[in-house]
Amino acid sequence: MQSVNRRRSAPAFLALGCVGAFASSPALAVDNADEAAVDQQADAGQIIVNGRYNQDIISPKATAPLINTPRSVAIVSENVIKDTGSATLVEALRTVPGITFGAAEGGNPIGDRPFIRGFDSQGSTYVDGVRDTSAQSRETFAVEQIQVVRGSDSSLGGRGSAGGSLNIITKLPRDRDFASADLSYGTADYKRITADLNYRLTDSVAFRVAGMWHDQEVAGRDALWQKRWGVAPSLTIGMNAPTQLTLSWYHLDTDELPDSGLPYRYVCSTTVCNAPTGFTFSEPMVGDVTLATGATGHVDRDSFYGLKNRDFRESKTGQFTVRASHDFGGVTLRNTARYSHNSQAYIYTQPDDSQGNAFNSGQVWRRANTRYGYVDTLSNQIDLFGKFNTGGIEHSFSAGAELSWEKARRGTFNVTTRHFSSGTTNGPSCSPAQVATFDCTSLFNPNPSDPWVNHVDGNYAATGPITRTTPGQETQNNANTKAIYAFDSISIGQSLILNLGARYDDYRSKVALPLINGVTPTVSRDDGIFNWQAGLIFKPTANTSLYASYATSATPPNSLLGEGQEGNSFGTIAATTTPAQTAAAIAALRAAADAALKVERTKSYEIGAKADLFNSRLSLNVALFRTETKNARVTGPNNTVEYIGERLIKGVEFGFNGEILPKWSIFGGYTYMDAKIVDGGFTALTAAAVPGQAAKTVLVPSVNNGRQFPQTAKHSFSLWTNYEVLPKLNIGGGAFYMSRVFGGYADNRAATQNGAGVVTVSPATRIIARSVPSYWRFDARASYEFDERIGLSVNIQNLTNKTYFSQAFSNHYATMAAGRSAFATLSVKY
Repeated sequence: MQSVNRRRSAPAFLALGCVGAFASSPALAVDNADEAAVDQQADAGQIIVNGRYNQDIISPKATAPLINTPRSVAIVSENVIKDTGSATLVEALRTVPGITFGAAEGGNPIGDRPFIRGFDSQGSTYVDGVRDTSAQSRETFAVEQIQVVRGSDSSLGGRGSAGGSLNIITKLPRDRDFASADLSYGTADYKRITADLNYRLTDSVAFRVAGMWHDQEVAGRDALWQKRWGVAPSLTIGMNAPTQLTLSWYHLDTDELPDSGLPYRYVCSTTVCNAPTGFTFSEPMVGDVTLATGATGHVDRDSFYGLKNRDFRESKTGQFTVRASHDFGGVTLRNTARYSHNSQAYIYTQPDDSQGNAFNSGQVWRRANTRYGYVDTLSNQIDLFGKFNTGGIEHSFSAGAELSWEKARRGTFNVTTRHFSSGTTNGPSCSPAQVATFDCTSLFNPNPSDPWVNHVDGNYAATGPITRTTPGQETQNNANTKAIYAFDSISIGQSLILNLGARYDDYRSKVALPLINGVTPTVSRDDGIFNWQAGLIFKPTANTSLYASYATSATPPNSLLGEGQEGNSFGTIAATTTPAQTAAAIAALRAAADAALKVERTKSYEIGAKADLFNSRLSLNVALFRTETKNARVTGPNNTVEYIGERLIKGVEFGFNGEILPKWSIFGGYTYMDAKIVDGGFTALTAAAVPGQAAKTVLVPSVNNGRQFPQTAKHSFSLWTNYEVLPKLNIGGGAFYMSRVFGGYADNRAATQNGAGVVTVSPATRIIARSVPSYWRFDARASYEFDERIGLSVNIQNLTNKTYFSQAFSNHYATMAAGRSAFATLSVKY
């Protein structure tokens, strides 16, 4: 396996509102009144309001429409996804302000890692209401809409969900025949084909299948490419009948050369700090760069530090879902069962070693980050929902239970890169030997086609294939969840609605660590988690509402099963542990899991207002929110793990969706977040040993204290608009703004001691904030319908060819966004 890079040819939950209230909003205009009328008859739960979709999709936990939901919610409709040319979840969610995507190092460094209100929501992503935790990159070819719910909502989904959650609604059969296909071709060798076919086999049976094939290079980036294909068939028996059964399957296969990004300019630690004195933004190096030596060069935006004959990423997703329901007349019982299997394997280059080489000498270390593994999930949810009256009070209720089993197993690839000058001692990095073996490359002129080879011994004398670790070196995570929940939306008269909800989870997690000294260490934990939420809505009119809400969330240890950057994990055992130390190390790890680790808890407060204007053609909403965590996991003053960290986010959100004038539609909003790490705990510094004194550890306040949340923009704005110039001609475009996003912080504080053992801490003289600068991005689109069945559209993304970064990792690197690209799409429908 020397060369692992290759190109292949390959052929409701959202309940969401405070208590389970469901969310929706108008979408873009339906093509014509006749089609709208057909859809109104065809799709229960998708009614047409003045020729526009009102997207209240039926869900077991949907106890109220959006206007009566005490929660800030945004819905990205299928029309918005198509008009913006969004082929992935990441692309679609750029239309929603307040969401950023984070880069990482392990777990899921390349796949979807959305941050909502400052919190990693990778583990709070759902597909048709079922948790979808594994590391993956999601497509849009089979997506009906994406629902974004902000604020703590563990009472709805269970563990996690501190900042919000995503629920992806998939395409399922409808009771009318139709077929559509989109064929796209554009710059950067962009090629994409999607198809969607729905056929009513009988009056009560319908079949639907969506498919996709995609192949492209990445505009403005050297060497990178992406290929994928997918298919999603589904069958519904009992269409429009009281009893209904739906079977669906989803498969996605991806293959790509992953982007390794650009290294930050400065590094800073107790041993090396090449930043200027004072506080400095350490941004990725692009454009004209002057090194510490005085040498000057140019880093092109397309600079790629990876290796084409080594780096790769492959993933496969398979999901099989069975959903059965029966309507008893006002009350419905529904059961959803799903089995999913997700696998991924990657080797990608992390272009930095934290030794300052890039800025000091113009050399970049090609660190190989690797992983292979899979996640299997089996889950079952049963829901009972409907309406009833007690006296003059109407209740819209939902109650249910969930059982799930999750298994994640992972290992790494054996890749050897020369890190130190001698290969065995801790010397300066990027020596001539490293350059000669292509483990380092030029900052200014990297060559992804370098003939790198894998060495299999510490002396770098022998070469060999890249192999996987042995089964004994793999890590396995298992989790079992048992949960019950209930929600009620209580209408008190015509103007007051009380929303209540609660959920209890029994979450059991177990980790089997890699084999060490003949022993497989195992650690387990059982957490009982209770969450609740409440909201009160006042309706001045039928189309307006004012609300206040409170909600909690809980993140238990090991909630991501090792599939993300998790600060609340069980921990591990150092590979250098001796046989005599093994038993004690395992005992200590288990004791920490039993006693030291805790469930992190978050509270969210929100007040807001909503209005549907112009006969429900335009929806507006505004929300003030506060989210706080007071027991975050940090290092305490005694150099032990303590749950004393504090995080606080305050902000305001404004959203709009619909028509501001006839034939002129808009979608988007603005978010402001004051996100602070109030208390980040402490950082351990080591005072080296001196004659007569052993090394000592001293604790100092964390450099993170009082600073802005990583992966969180203070200001973000998005706007997508479309205008019908002529009956068949539309023009539109988008404007997207993101203020500075921080990856992490560091300083040069150090500790020393004298012969008497007195420790002195030198204060920080240099502090860096690894971050990416703010940016504006603009898109454009034009479309023309030749007739009711054939249309042509042209999308231009990143119209001004803006150089900006889409992700900021906490250390090492940031991800460069794609440059300007254009593609035309021929749409055919029947």
